[in-house]
Amino acid sequence: MIDFSKLQTGQNSDTALQPRDIFNSLPGKEKGKYQYPRDVQSKVWEQWYSRKNESNLVIKMNTGSGKTVVGLLILKSCLNEGKGPAVYVVPDNYLVEQVLQEARSLGLSATSDYNSHSFLQGKEILVTNIHTLVNGLSAFGVGDQGVKIHIGSLIVDDAHACLETIEDQYTVTLPSVCDSYKGVFKLLRNSLIQQSEPRVLEMEGLDPSIQMLAPFWAWQSNIGEISRLLVNEKNEDHLKFKWPLIKDNLKLSRCVVSASKIEISPHCIPINTIPSIEFAERKIFMTATLADDSVLASHFGITDFRAYQAICPDSYGDVGDRMILMPQVINPEISDDEIKQLCVHAKKFFNVVIIVPSDHRANYWQDVADSILKKGNIHEGIKALRSTKAGLTVLVNRYDGIDLPNDACRLLVIDGLPDVRRMIDKVEEGILLGTDRTATQITQRVEQGMGRGVRSNDDYCAVLLMGKTLTRKLYASSGVQKFSVGTKAQLDLSEKVASQIAKADLKAIWDTLLYCLNQDPNWVSASKGALTSLTATPVSNIDPITIALRKAYDQALANNSSDIGRNIIDAVVSPNKVMRSYLKLRAAEYVNLYDQVEGQRLVLSAASDNSRTLKPIDGIGYHKLEGELLDQARECKNHLQSFANPNIPIIELDGILEDLKFEPNTAARFELAFAQLARFIGFSSQRPETESGKGPDVLWRTGTNQYIVVECKNGATTDTINKHDCNQLNGSGEWFENKYGANVSYFPMMIHPSKKFEHAASPKATTRIMDVDKLEQLKKNVREFIKSVCSQSLISDEAQIRSQLLQLKLRPVDFQEYYTVKYTATH
Repeated sequence: MIDFSKLQTGQNSDTALQPRDIFNSLPGKEKGKYQYPRDVQSKVWEQWYSRKNESNLVIKMNTGSGKTVVGLLILKSCLNEGKGPAVYVVPDNYLVEQVLQEARSLGLSATSDYNSHSFLQGKEILVTNIHTLVNGLSAFGVGDQGVKIHIGSLIVDDAHACLETIEDQYTVTLPSVCDSYKGVFKLLRNSLIQQSEPRVLEMEGLDPSIQMLAPFWAWQSNIGEISRLLVNEKNEDHLKFKWPLIKDNLKLSRCVVSASKIEISPHCIPINTIPSIEFAERKIFMTATLADDSVLASHFGITDFRAYQAICPDSYGDVGDRMILMPQVINPEISDDEIKQLCVHAKKFFNVVIIVPSDHRANYWQDVADSILKKGNIHEGIKALRSTKAGLTVLVNRYDGIDLPNDACRLLVIDGLPDVRRMIDKVEEGILLGTDRTATQITQRVEQGMGRGVRSNDDYCAVLLMGKTLTRKLYASSGVQKFSVGTKAQLDLSEKVASQIAKADLKAIWDTLLYCLNQDPNWVSASKGALTSLTATPVSNIDPITIALRKAYDQALANNSSDIGRNIIDAVVSPNKVMRSYLKLRAAEYVNLYDQVEGQRLVLSAASDNSRTLKPIDGIGYHKLEGELLDQARECKNHLQSFANPNIPIIELDGILEDLKFEPNTAARFELAFAQLARFIGFSSQRPETESGKGPDVLWRTGTNQYIVVECKNGATTDTINKHDCNQLNGSGEWFENKYGANVSYFPMMIHPSKKFEHAASPKATTRIMDVDKLEQLKKNVREFIKSVCSQSLISDEAQIRSQLLQLKLRPVDFQEYYTVKYTATH
């Protein structure tokens, strides 16, 4: 027998170090599939090889450009160099199988068994999901267990999709039936009442819409007792996988309380509780659309700016074809129902995939959907989808981690704003309203969702963005500027197409989509041209605020308090007031550990900049909603002139009106929207209960010494208005009289689906009700008013604005009669 090893004079796949050389020398590659590496792969390998000794690297590759092959060959190079064991991490088991199949096709040795001797000896690649690596009982070792399974080289693929799993692992949820919930709530109750007694009472009345951030000073001062309560349940299902990860980080965690659960999560992920990750010699994060790279700081602790100089291809020629249209921007009169009918028509010919944010929105599509896929049935559903050519599939809150190549998805619809899942994210979203931070997060989720339908450079997919709240965020709030370069280029081209069909009906939009869906040569040429003309340069999408907050968190963990508060506040030179308030609050939390007086001073300063944040122990003074003599038409003109062009107020208003609906668990958005609505018709508004902890949900000033005191119960589902809600409105009326005096005119108004009070309730005689019909009438007339004023270029004409307000019954004198009804009592 001939010993071929004696004939080896050059490198082979087990000795070569350059990934391209390894690829070319792999003996077991599937024939016809891997004849040679793509240019884009070779360029990325070359860049990686020149920087391979850096401990943290980011690789950005476009979807469908062979990212998995790139990652596997990089790990094979690391093994050949003796930098094993090598681990390839993906978001879920579905993708584990995909990567293992790719490895088999390449002829690479790979396993999903972390006990494999070949893996432990650095002779094969472990492919596993992020949950296996990051959990409180991880086989790789947790906390003071140290490293149980060493990792030499680590790739985290689809890094953005792994982040949610990591957040989940470091988030403790205490169900309300647990003793720990009852104990923690009891410890925090007084401090929550100082923030807002009405909200605490609503929570205790089991109102599901109330979520309250616990004041950090109460959390910190009770941490010993809280720890004892959690230790008692550490072996229960809700804690056993999580307690080992956060037990040493409780003091620097946030706590949010609701009627059904308490949520606890650290400000940043203390990833050092998984020592195998912390001490891995090489960490490589691969991503397609990670718009905000700085989440690698908050979740993986990477604060070295060099890591954020991403390795990426130098062109976008490998990106698939997408037409991206926003029908309700092209024509604001187009309704959701009309877009739904377009999708019903499209599903006769193509696979249509709708991504919705919630089960509630999935119900909207149920009557026309062939399948609705959630966490439990997603993988079987995707397999079935790939084997069909036409139909309509709904994905519930799944914006990443799935592939829908070719005929599996030809028309993709993102329906509505992506919903944040954790309570802490919802609370933070409310605090940060009006900042770039929320726009970045929303845009990133939308872009991830849009990436599901195009998985290679010869793939194509049409995309519709629908829902007036979503288009408001992207279009009116400049969210589109946050998209990646390639997506922006496709959107710019699509907008040029859309500008030729402005104000078009659904048929014109469908005919336009067919240019992409039928791959019209003229469209394909324009689409490819828009991308090939782009040149990619390594861009660092890094948020200095996130980096500063991570450094402060690590500093606090190390009990190093030197200048910690000042370092946070100085993180950016001139943020807007809301962001500056947020930074002061974060600084106060760390400062409070060693100087409680200074901590409270910072909380007061933060609350002065943003009324939606925590109030200091001593409370905050209420500032009356007053001003000069109110000229409604002039106020209206001034507001409308603040927009860049006349189309934006309509889109902005449509987003507000979409939030004004009777639906459980939407109270915060409803209250904000009702307050914002006032400005579109020349009134001013406040949210006293949110801003100062006392008073009504919303207060409208409709004229000089004229006000409406509003309690919003849009989530109510009962046939009558209960005594508690009645007392709340009565109390808000008394609050108003106390603050403004008896000579100021107002009427108390409740927004509720019923106009009938239960027998035990005692409403004031002046109480008015805005029910479903009256709310719809108000929305209809306000929209008609804004549409009329903006489309006819009357924004600067006070006389015409005044005339329209009169005609559409939107003056203060009209409000009670046209938009409210008298209540009835149960006898």
